[in-house]
Amino acid sequence: MQKGLTYEEAINRLEEIAHQMEENEIGIDEMAKHLKEAQELLAFCKKRLYAVDEDIQKIMENT
Repeated sequence: MQKGLTYEEAINRLEEIAHQMEENEIGIDEMAKHLKEAQELLAFCKKRLYAVDEDIQKIMENT
């Protein structure tokens, strides 16, 4: 996965992979590679969402 990737870029890439899979644009030989990339992107997005949620909770506690 690319360093400096934003949440929005990761979501866009996930959508691209999903579209390619739905349209059968990914060959069977490439399927595992794309699924692994999608898994890494999902983990990245989940981590970012939890971090933002924590930040929001801290802000709300201090107001």
